[in-house]
Amino acid sequence: MESIILGIVQGSATLLDPAILALIIGGTIFGILIGALPGLTSTMGVALLVPVTFAMSATQGLALLGAIYCSSTYAGAISAILINIPGTPANCCTILDGYPMTKNGEASRAIALATVASAIGGMASTVALLFLAPPLAELALRFGSQEYFLLALFGVSVIASLSNGNMLKGFIAGILGLFLSSIGMHPITGDLRFTMGIPELYNGLPLVVALIGLYSVPEVIATLRDPGACAVGGVAEVRGVFGQMLEVFKYKVVMLRASVIGTVVGIVPGAGSSIASFIAYDDAKKNSKRPGDFGLGSAEGLIASETANNAVVGGSLVPTLTLGIPGNSVSAVLLGGLLVHGLKPGPALFADDSGTVYGFIMSLFVANLVFVPVGLLVARFGVKFIKMPATILGPLVLGLAVIGSYAINASLAEVWIMVAIGFLGFLLKEFGMPREPLVLGLVLGSMAEGELSRSLALVRNGVPELLASFVSRPLSLVILALTLLSVFKGALSQRKRK
Repeated sequence: MESIILGIVQGSATLLDPAILALIIGGTIFGILIGALPGLTSTMGVALLVPVTFAMSATQGLALLGAIYCSSTYAGAISAILINIPGTPANCCTILDGYPMTKNGEASRAIALATVASAIGGMASTVALLFLAPPLAELALRFGSQEYFLLALFGVSVIASLSNGNMLKGFIAGILGLFLSSIGMHPITGDLRFTMGIPELYNGLPLVVALIGLYSVPEVIATLRDPGACAVGGVAEVRGVFGQMLEVFKYKVVMLRASVIGTVVGIVPGAGSSIASFIAYDDAKKNSKRPGDFGLGSAEGLIASETANNAVVGGSLVPTLTLGIPGNSVSAVLLGGLLVHGLKPGPALFADDSGTVYGFIMSLFVANLVFVPVGLLVARFGVKFIKMPATILGPLVLGLAVIGSYAINASLAEVWIMVAIGFLGFLLKEFGMPREPLVLGLVLGSMAEGELSRSLALVRNGVPELLASFVSRPLSLVILALTLLSVFKGALSQRKRK
């Protein structure tokens, strides 16, 4: 504990450097611009500026990259709330209640709640990174193929909460998502499946491209088909910001649970923000006194999603700093930044380079605070965007979707993939089928298939030994129990509502 306190003092002292504060502010602004534009992910934003840090000190470079990571993860909520397109995959769950709030004339309130909840989730996970990094890293090491598969299965159990009262349609959409996740190479054998000879599909259906198409094209078609029906309310200014910030604290328990979920999921390498936000959303809905409001503009749902996906930031850095194992793609790029500056991730990092590491962690606190006023400033001007006539807003959103899809890999083929997925999304919407279970199936499908294949490869006697391995490992038993509890609780909630 004394070493941690000393490290906090050293790290706080580095923040007195005006250059570092300027880099945090600049990184926050850049991250918000990257995250708010559909198609430009947090990974891309951090990767773009890694070369810029070569001429900086390690503390300065990491402070810049950390600020981009924090702010871009949050900023995807801006486009998710205003135009129903998640800026990053981390914000795909935010759409469920964020956009309905915009249509209800509460766009500025939604952004204010999302901004403050994101900051609290980010700071909570940074506290965990600061005080609990070594034991949490040991927990991550205990995850094997069986635990990863069961974690994916636990995520699939969330589908019941995303089905809008019709579990059959929800499961059909989820199965469709699982099928789409099988496109591309088999994770073990490398066999190509359902690619139709398109090279862009060899590595699977591009997730960001699919998300852009799934949510943008149906809304544009609906807007152009009936502009009056799709008009949204909203205010041209952010009023009562202080009161809106205080409103977040009405949901302290929701934020606490979502912070824990986001941090734990972030620690598990490969799980990611999307899974964390869906699990936290499901948890908030099952424990809410008003579950019927979810999907219609619930503040609880919005806060749970945004708290969890930002809590993943600190969680993903736990295995990155203590074990050299990146928690997700963004922390993998950050790991490269650490190595470039001569830092060796591992248990000795906190002792050998304590000033740099604790300076980086403390800069994450500042970054989470800085994006609050910047995000609310964006809200002040961003809500004016949705006041445009529908005939102008629709083509503009479609143009952003095309640019975002093309910008990822400079590929026209991915633009056509976005259009095809968008048409599928339109059909789902026409038949009253929820799109969120499809997204969940797409996110979790490849993870579940890959880990199940690895689990089978590790056992000698096939399925019987595999099933035995699921119930003979303590961590697997815990995840399996949580999955069964989630399914039981979801079915009970559905029955009560009926």
